[in-house]
Amino acid sequence: MERKIRVTGKGKISIKPDLIRLNIKASDVLKKYEDCINKSSKSIKELRKIIENSGLNPKDLKTTEFSVDTEYKSYYENDIYKREFQGYKYIHNLYINFPNDNDLLGKVLYELSKNKTDYEFSINYTVKDTESAKNKLLAKAVDDSKTKAEILAKASGVLLGEIISIDYSWGEIEIYSNPIDDFAINGSQSFESKIDIDIEADDIDLSDTVAIVWKIQ
Repeated sequence: MERKIRVTGKGKISIKPDLIRLNIKASDVLKKYEDCINKSSKSIKELRKIIENSGLNPKDLKTTEFSVDTEYKSYYENDIYKREFQGYKYIHNLYINFPNDNDLLGKVLYELSKNKTDYEFSINYTVKDTESAKNKLLAKAVDDSKTKAEILAKASGVLLGEIISIDYSWGEIEIYSNPIDDFAINGSQSFESKIDIDIEADDIDLSDTVAIVWKIQ
Protein backbone atom coordinates (compact mmCIF):
# COMPACT_ATOMS: atom_id res chain seq x y z
CA MET A 1 0.00 0.00 0.00
CA GLU A 2 1.38 3.37 -1.03
CA ARG A 3 2.23 5.63 1.86
CA LYS A 4 1.29 9.27 1.50
CA ILE A 5 0.68 12.46 3.42
CA ARG A 6 -1.84 15.21 2.69
CA VAL A 7 -0.87 18.72 3.71
CA THR A 8 -2.91 21.89 3.29
CA GLY A 9 -0.87 25.00 2.63
CA LYS A 10 -2.09 28.52 3.21
CA GLY A 11 -0.87 31.54 1.31
CA LYS A 12 -1.19 35.09 2.61
CA ILE A 13 -0.25 38.37 0.95
CA SER A 14 -1.02 42.07 1.42
CA ILE A 15 -1.19 44.29 -1.63
CA LYS A 16 -1.50 48.04 -2.00
CA PRO A 17 -4.58 49.10 -4.01
CA ASP A 18 -3.80 51.11 -7.13
CA LEU A 19 -7.28 51.23 -8.66
CA ILE A 20 -10.65 52.65 -7.67
CA ARG A 21 -13.84 50.96 -8.81
CA LEU A 22 -16.85 53.25 -8.63
CA ASN A 23 -20.09 51.23 -8.66
CA ILE A 24 -23.09 53.31 -9.66
CA LYS A 25 -26.80 52.50 -9.50
CA ALA A 26 -29.51 54.50 -11.25
CA SER A 27 -33.14 53.59 -10.56
CA ASP A 28 -36.62 55.08 -10.54
CA VAL A 29 -40.32 54.14 -10.66
CA LEU A 30 -42.67 55.67 -13.26
CA LYS A 31 -46.28 54.93 -14.11
CA LYS A 32 -45.79 54.34 -17.82
CA TYR A 33 -43.44 51.79 -19.31
CA GLU A 34 -42.38 54.16 -22.07
CA ASP A 35 -41.56 56.90 -19.55
CA CYS A 36 -39.53 54.40 -17.54
CA ILE A 37 -37.41 53.41 -20.54
CA ASN A 38 -36.90 57.04 -21.55
CA LYS A 39 -35.91 58.04 -18.00
CA SER A 40 -33.39 55.22 -17.77
CA SER A 41 -31.83 56.23 -21.08
CA LYS A 42 -31.70 59.88 -20.02
CA SER A 43 -30.08 59.08 -16.68
CA ILE A 44 -27.30 57.10 -18.35
CA LYS A 45 -26.64 59.85 -20.89
CA GLU A 46 -26.37 62.29 -17.99
CA LEU A 47 -24.05 59.91 -16.18
CA ARG A 48 -21.76 59.59 -19.18
CA LYS A 49 -21.59 63.39 -19.34
CA ILE A 50 -20.70 63.49 -15.64
CA ILE A 51 -17.89 61.01 -16.24
CA GLU A 52 -16.61 63.07 -19.16
CA ASN A 53 -16.70 66.30 -17.14
CA SER A 54 -14.67 64.56 -14.45
CA GLY A 55 -11.84 63.99 -16.89
CA LEU A 56 -12.54 60.30 -17.43
CA ASN A 57 -13.48 58.46 -20.61
CA PRO A 58 -17.25 57.81 -20.69
CA LYS A 59 -16.57 54.68 -22.78
CA ASP A 60 -14.98 53.15 -19.68
CA LEU A 61 -18.39 53.17 -17.96
CA LYS A 62 -19.60 49.56 -18.12
CA THR A 63 -23.04 48.05 -17.43
CA THR A 64 -23.31 45.02 -15.13
CA GLU A 65 -27.11 44.85 -14.92
CA PHE A 66 -30.14 46.48 -16.52
CA SER A 67 -33.73 45.54 -15.78
CA VAL A 68 -37.27 46.92 -15.99
CA ASP A 69 -39.98 45.31 -13.89
CA THR A 70 -43.39 46.05 -12.45
CA GLU A 71 -43.49 47.60 -8.98
CA TYR A 72 -46.29 46.90 -6.48
CA LYS A 73 -47.14 48.12 -3.01
CA SER A 74 -48.34 45.35 -0.69
CA TYR A 75 -50.79 46.06 2.12
CA TYR A 76 -53.70 44.63 4.12
CA GLU A 77 -57.23 45.99 3.99
CA ASN A 78 -59.85 44.44 6.27
CA ASP A 79 -57.47 41.52 6.81
CA ILE A 80 -57.27 40.98 3.05
CA TYR A 81 -53.89 41.03 1.39
CA LYS A 82 -53.76 43.39 -1.58
CA ARG A 83 -51.23 44.67 -4.08
CA GLU A 84 -51.42 48.08 -5.65
CA PHE A 85 -49.64 48.76 -8.92
CA GLN A 86 -47.08 51.55 -8.51
CA GLY A 87 -45.58 51.60 -11.96
CA TYR A 88 -42.47 50.31 -13.70
CA LYS A 89 -39.08 50.31 -12.04
CA TYR A 90 -35.82 50.36 -13.90
CA ILE A 91 -32.48 49.45 -12.35
CA HIS A 92 -29.22 50.17 -14.10
CA ASN A 93 -26.00 49.11 -12.41
CA LEU A 94 -22.71 50.30 -13.85
CA TYR A 95 -19.09 50.71 -12.86
CA ILE A 96 -15.98 52.57 -13.92
CA ASN A 97 -12.37 51.92 -12.96
CA PHE A 98 -9.78 54.68 -12.63
CA PRO A 99 -6.41 55.18 -10.89
CA ASN A 100 -6.33 55.45 -7.09
CA ASP A 101 -6.27 59.24 -7.04
CA ASN A 102 -8.11 61.27 -4.37
CA ASP A 103 -8.20 64.36 -6.55
CA LEU A 104 -9.81 62.47 -9.41
CA LEU A 105 -12.30 60.82 -7.05
CA GLY A 106 -13.23 64.24 -5.67
CA LYS A 107 -13.92 65.54 -9.17
CA VAL A 108 -16.22 62.62 -9.94
CA LEU A 109 -18.18 63.07 -6.69
CA TYR A 110 -18.45 66.80 -7.32
CA GLU A 111 -19.88 66.28 -10.80
CA LEU A 112 -22.35 63.73 -9.40
CA SER A 113 -23.50 66.22 -6.75
CA LYS A 114 -24.37 68.81 -9.42
CA ASN A 115 -26.79 66.48 -11.18
CA LYS A 116 -30.50 66.35 -10.35
CA THR A 117 -30.72 62.59 -10.80
CA ASP A 118 -30.18 60.54 -7.64
CA TYR A 119 -27.41 58.00 -8.01
CA GLU A 120 -26.47 55.42 -5.42
CA PHE A 121 -22.89 54.34 -5.49
CA SER A 122 -20.17 52.51 -3.63
CA ILE A 123 -16.41 52.91 -3.81
CA ASN A 124 -14.12 49.89 -3.85
CA TYR A 125 -10.34 49.87 -3.88
CA THR A 126 -8.67 47.13 -5.88
CA VAL A 127 -5.61 46.38 -8.03
CA LYS A 128 -5.12 46.59 -11.76
CA ASP A 129 -3.08 43.41 -12.11
CA THR A 130 -5.35 40.92 -10.34
CA GLU A 131 -3.86 37.87 -12.08
CA SER A 132 -0.39 38.61 -10.76
CA ALA A 133 -1.75 38.90 -7.22
CA LYS A 134 -3.63 35.60 -7.54
CA ASN A 135 -0.58 33.80 -8.92
CA LYS A 136 1.62 35.11 -6.12
CA LEU A 137 -0.95 34.00 -3.56
CA LEU A 138 -1.16 30.50 -5.03
CA ALA A 139 2.63 30.17 -5.11
CA LYS A 140 2.76 31.12 -1.42
CA ALA A 141 0.16 28.46 -0.60
CA VAL A 142 2.16 25.76 -2.46
CA ASP A 143 5.39 26.79 -0.71
CA ASP A 144 3.63 26.64 2.65
CA SER A 145 2.34 23.13 1.92
CA LYS A 146 5.82 21.97 0.93
CA THR A 147 7.42 23.49 4.03
CA LYS A 148 4.89 21.83 6.32
CA ALA A 149 5.25 18.49 4.52
CA GLU A 150 9.04 18.58 4.90
CA ILE A 151 8.76 19.36 8.63
CA LEU A 152 6.27 16.55 9.18
CA ALA A 153 8.33 14.06 7.17
CA LYS A 154 11.51 14.89 9.08
CA ALA A 155 9.75 14.70 12.44
CA SER A 156 8.26 11.32 11.48
CA GLY A 157 11.54 9.88 10.25
CA VAL A 158 10.39 9.41 6.66
CA LEU A 159 11.46 10.83 3.31
CA LEU A 160 9.23 13.17 1.35
CA GLY A 161 8.72 11.94 -2.18
CA GLU A 162 7.04 13.30 -5.29
CA ILE A 163 3.63 14.94 -5.47
CA ILE A 164 0.73 12.56 -6.03
CA SER A 165 -2.06 15.12 -6.44
CA ILE A 166 -2.95 18.76 -5.90
CA ASP A 167 -6.41 19.78 -4.76
CA TYR A 168 -7.32 23.41 -5.45
CA SER A 169 -10.81 24.86 -5.66
CA TRP A 170 -10.08 27.44 -8.39
CA GLY A 171 -12.75 29.62 -6.81
CA GLU A 172 -12.92 33.30 -7.66
CA ILE A 173 -10.92 35.46 -5.26
CA GLU A 174 -12.33 38.93 -4.72
CA ILE A 175 -9.58 41.52 -4.47
CA TYR A 176 -11.02 44.71 -3.04
CA SER A 177 -11.61 46.77 0.07
CA ASN A 178 -14.34 49.31 0.72
CA PRO A 179 -13.35 51.80 3.43
CA ILE A 180 -16.13 54.14 2.31
CA ASP A 181 -19.71 53.14 3.18
CA ASP A 182 -22.35 53.12 0.46
CA PHE A 183 -24.15 56.43 0.14
CA ALA A 184 -26.25 58.49 -2.22
CA ILE A 185 -25.44 61.87 -3.67
CA ASN A 186 -27.77 64.15 -5.60
CA GLY A 187 -28.52 67.68 -6.69
CA SER A 188 -29.97 68.64 -3.29
CA GLN A 189 -26.41 68.77 -1.91
CA SER A 190 -24.43 71.90 -2.66
CA PHE A 191 -20.69 71.97 -3.32
CA GLU A 192 -19.04 75.13 -4.61
CA SER A 193 -15.99 73.32 -5.93
CA LYS A 194 -14.56 69.83 -6.18
CA ILE A 195 -14.95 67.63 -3.13
CA ASP A 196 -11.75 67.17 -1.15
CA ILE A 197 -11.10 63.51 -0.44
CA ASP A 198 -8.30 62.48 1.89
CA ILE A 199 -8.30 58.69 2.01
CA GLU A 200 -5.35 56.33 2.22
CA ALA A 201 -6.90 52.93 1.63
CA ASP A 202 -5.36 50.15 3.70
CA ASP A 203 -3.55 47.25 2.05
CA ILE A 204 -5.80 44.43 0.88
CA ASP A 205 -5.22 41.19 2.78
CA LEU A 206 -5.69 38.02 0.75
CA SER A 207 -5.49 34.35 1.65
CA ASP A 208 -6.02 31.07 -0.16
CA THR A 209 -5.38 27.37 0.43
CA VAL A 210 -4.19 24.40 -1.57
CA ALA A 211 -4.05 20.74 -0.46
CA ILE A 212 -1.18 18.63 -1.77
CA VAL A 213 -0.75 14.88 -1.37
CA TRP A 214 2.89 13.80 -1.16
CA LYS A 215 4.40 10.32 -1.43
CA ILE A 216 6.45 9.33 1.63
CA GLN A 217 9.00 6.50 2.01
